[in-house]
Amino acid sequence: MSAQDYDSQLLESVSVRRRRLRDALLFGVERQRRAVDERVGKAVAGMVIAAVLCAGCVGWSFVSHRLIGQSPYSPGVSTPSSSPTSR
Repeated sequence: MSAQDYDSQLLESVSVRRRRLRDALLFGVERQRRAVDERVGKAVAGMVIAAVLCAGCVGWSFVSHRLIGQSPYSPGVSTPSSSPTSR
């Protein structure tokens, strides 16, 4: 066995050991929970992204109506009343 083969084998074993230690630190002993945790995290991230997109759409609608001069709560076409209302 040459010295270069030994060195490359040693470096590879060190990298494998570091990866295993990192995985053990991140995921713990229960490897089955890792898949469940990843799915739950992805679902929560998806809901957060959807909420941010909805809030952005509502904000954009509000700002665009304010720039046009319409109230966001009024009907689509605003017509001024020609006759005064009596009480």
